[in-house]
Amino acid sequence: MHGGDLIASVLAAQGTPWLFTLVGGHISPILVGCKARGIRVIDTRHEATAVFAADAVARLTGRPGVVAVTAGPGLTNTITAVKNAQTAQSPVVLLGGAAATLLKGRGSLQDIDQMALLRPHVKWAATARRVAELVPLLERAFREAQQGVPGPVFLECPIDLLYAEATVRALYVGAAKGGSLAARATRLYLGAHASRLFAGAEHIRPGPPILAEPPEPAPKPLARAAQALARAQRPLLVIGSQALLDAGAAHALAQAVERIGAPVYLSGGARGLLGRAHPLLMRHQRRVALKEADLVLLAGVPCDFRLDYGRPIRRGATYIAANRSRADLALNRRPTIALLADPSRTLRALAATTPPVERWQAWQATLRARDNAREAEIARQADERMALINPLQLCRAIDAALPDNALLVADGGDFVATAAYTVAPRAPLRWLDPGPFGTLGVGAGFALGAALACPEAEVWALFGDGAFGYSLAELDSFVRHGIPLIAVVGNDASWAQIARDQVDMLGDAVGTTLAPTAYHEAAAGLGAAGLLLDDPELVGETLAQARALAQAGRPVLINARIGKSDFRKGSISL
Repeated sequence: MHGGDLIASVLAAQGTPWLFTLVGGHISPILVGCKARGIRVIDTRHEATAVFAADAVARLTGRPGVVAVTAGPGLTNTITAVKNAQTAQSPVVLLGGAAATLLKGRGSLQDIDQMALLRPHVKWAATARRVAELVPLLERAFREAQQGVPGPVFLECPIDLLYAEATVRALYVGAAKGGSLAARATRLYLGAHASRLFAGAEHIRPGPPILAEPPEPAPKPLARAAQALARAQRPLLVIGSQALLDAGAAHALAQAVERIGAPVYLSGGARGLLGRAHPLLMRHQRRVALKEADLVLLAGVPCDFRLDYGRPIRRGATYIAANRSRADLALNRRPTIALLADPSRTLRALAATTPPVERWQAWQATLRARDNAREAEIARQADERMALINPLQLCRAIDAALPDNALLVADGGDFVATAAYTVAPRAPLRWLDPGPFGTLGVGAGFALGAALACPEAEVWALFGDGAFGYSLAELDSFVRHGIPLIAVVGNDASWAQIARDQVDMLGDAVGTTLAPTAYHEAAAGLGAAGLLLDDPELVGETLAQARALAQAGRPVLINARIGKSDFRKGSISL
C-alpha cells in the first residue's frame, strides 16, 4: 500500500461515497486508491466547484464532504469556496498535494507556503511528515470538522508520502547518480530520509467511523427558556442553517417546531423545514414581526447583517439565543437567555417541556394576515406585463412546476433573491444557498453534490446570468458524470442587484452591463440540452419540456430572457 491507498482506506472506513477533485500529479495516488476502494471520484473543471460540491454533500447528509486538489494553484483556487464553507459552518475535509518533503522552500514546482494560506480559513490544519502520520491525521481531520462548531479542515500531503516506497526511493537515488564521494554521501542521506518517511507505515490501519454528538443545552438555561416561552404573548422563532447541521434530525426538528406552536421564520438552509405552506410558517415582513414580538428565539442565527445586527428586536423583549458558537451567541446583541448548544437539540428539548399556548393564535393570525397581504401584492406585480418575461411571473411558474421531491440550489443576486420570496422548498434539506458569505459561483458545485447526495431528488439550480458565468463550463461535468439537473438562468443582461442602486446613487452603470448571451447555445455545445425562453406565453410549456429532458437523463439549461424589475429596489446590504 502507498500513501494514497492509506488515505483512501480512511475515507472508506469513514463511509465517504465520493471524492471531489480536479486531477493533478501531486494527488494521483489518492484518486487511484479511492477508485480501487469503491469511492466514486468526481472530477470537475475548477477546484472551487469541487469544494462547493463537497460542501453541499456535508450540508445535506451531516457527514463531511471530501475534496482533494493538487498543490499550488490547485489549492489557491479553493480559497473562496473554503471560506464559504467556514462561514456556513459546513464540515469539509480538504486534502492538498504539496512539494516533496526534501524540496520544500527550494523552488520546486508549485511549492508555496500552503499552511499560511489555509490556516485563517479552516478550523484545523496539519502537514503530514511521514507516511505513518497520514491515517491518524486524516482521522483527526474528520473529528475536527464535525465537533463543536463544524467547519472545513485541511491536511497537506507531500507528494513523496503518497507514492509507493520503491517509486520514491528510485526517484531519490536517480537524483544523486555518480561515483564521487559527494554522490555516495547524498545517496546515503536520501536513503536514510526515505527510511524515516516510510518507517512504521506497514502497521497503520484505519479505525472506525468518527461521529460527533451535537452539544446538548444545559438544564438551567433551558428551563428558563421554557418558562419565558410559556409566559410570552407574542413569541417568534427564527431558525437558521445551523439548526440543520444535524441533518438526520431534520424531521424530528420539524415535529418539535410544530409542538411548540409559535410562529416561525426560516432562513438559509432551514428553508423548507415545515414544508411549503405550514400554518406556523411566515415568509414576509420579518422585521416588523421582530419589532412586535415580546419574545424572540434565534435558533442557529446570529444577529448579523441578515437581522440588521439585532436592532429590530425590542429592548423590552425576551431575547433567547441558541447557537453552537460562543461568538455568534452574543454577536452584536447580548441575549436574555443564552444556550450554548445545538439549536436543533434545544428546540426539541423545549418542545418536550412546553405545551402549545392557545393565546398565541391571535398573534399568529395577525402575522398571517400581513403575510397574505404581501403575497397578494406579489401576485399583482407578477401579472404586470413586460416586453420580456416578468421575473416574478417566471419564479411563480417555477414554484407551480416543482414536484414534491424538488431540491433547489440558489446562485445569484437579483433574480435568485426574487425567487427566495416566491419559490418554496417542499421539505427539509431541499434548499441550498451560499450562506452568510454571499458567494457567487456556488451553483454548479452545490447542484453536483446535491444530485449525488439525494439521487431521488429533482435538482433545480436557479442562476442569475452574472453568477452563471462561474458555472457554465461545469455543464461538461454534469454531462460526463450523467447528472440530469435543471438549470434556469434569469437573463436580464445585467448585474442587476448592483446596477439598480449603483445607478441611483452614483449615476453610472459601469461594470454592471452584460450581453444577452445565448447560454442555451453554449449549453448545447457542452453536451447538455439548451432551451431559449423569451415568450411569457411559453413559460409553462418550456418548464415542462425541461423536466421531461431531465427525467430522460440529460442536464438541461433554460435561458430565460427576463425584464428588469424594481421588485427588490432598495435591497442593498452594508
